[in-house]
Amino acid sequence: MKIDLTDTTSSKINKALVQGRRAIGTPAVGMVLTLVIVTDEENAYDAMKAAEEASHEHPSRTLVVIKRASRSPRDRTQSRLDAEVRVGAEAGTGETVVLRLYGEVTGHAQSVVLPLLLPDAPVVVWWPVNAPLDPAKDPLGALAQRRVTDTYAAEQPVRDLAARAATYTPGDTDLSWTRITPWRSMLAAALDQVTCRVQGVEVEGEEFNPSCELLAMWLADRLDVPVQRSLSSGPGLTGVRMDTDCGPIVLDRADGTLATLSLHGHPHRAVALKRRDTAELIAEELRRLDPDDTYASALRYGVNRLKPSAGSGEEPVAVPAPEESAVKAPAKKAAKKAPAKKAAAK
Repeated sequence: MKIDLTDTTSSKINKALVQGRRAIGTPAVGMVLTLVIVTDEENAYDAMKAAEEASHEHPSRTLVVIKRASRSPRDRTQSRLDAEVRVGAEAGTGETVVLRLYGEVTGHAQSVVLPLLLPDAPVVVWWPVNAPLDPAKDPLGALAQRRVTDTYAAEQPVRDLAARAATYTPGDTDLSWTRITPWRSMLAAALDQVTCRVQGVEVEGEEFNPSCELLAMWLADRLDVPVQRSLSSGPGLTGVRMDTDCGPIVLDRADGTLATLSLHGHPHRAVALKRRDTAELIAEELRRLDPDDTYASALRYGVNRLKPSAGSGEEPVAVPAPEESAVKAPAKKAAKKAPAKKAAAK
């Protein structure tokens, strides 16, 4: 069931929610949390579809906040709120309210969202795109116990990771971190099967994929060994190699679906390691609403402490041979000129 409201208020939206629940015969509220999605018109459909699928595991009230840009200066001074209320089959197992904000009200979205939050229920705010660099200080982020961003959608993911580390607040998380949960589980299980000491690690993946950096920082932080970040054609994260004192441990996924785990002295094993969609990632994040200390520790390790790959195009830090030859050459020239100066002095 859909109810469209034009130039409305939060009070009228709450009444429409009650009206919709009564119309479909479920007046009781059975939601466990409020999910606030802050997005634009272009990405709203995909975000709502993911939230709807995740609601089958976590029944929730979903508030989709879309800030619409006004075309003329006169329109920017006039505030308007349009809403679309969805209940029943249109909203999965919860209820969805699409809020479109115009004019000055776009700068005060929290005043619109606050009356619509479920009482005595946790609040999660998710930015599929255009997330603030400090989610906890955002007016909407300040309402939430959990703040979900996605640096994969950023123009400069590595820069955003550094910003997230500088502004981290307990409750912050990122879908790029959620994407590597199966990788972390598989690598931890592989290390449990051997008694070797890890000496170095290489993480390989496509460029501009922050999940690769996060996995590399997690390994470096936990194992206290140098970790190298290498580039590949993808898709996504393609492989991890851990060099140990009793042979390499390799987890390789070339096609984005099936991976091969290789341990020294053990037969190769095929393991399912498919790339998950957004609905699965959001559902995983909604399972736990407490601070993720492991994510915080990996994030604060720092991207700049990772070793660049040999093929990354970066100049080497030190090249002793050219420097040595450059020093010797002027010395030889000076030695040849010295007799001439002495003759001139005589």
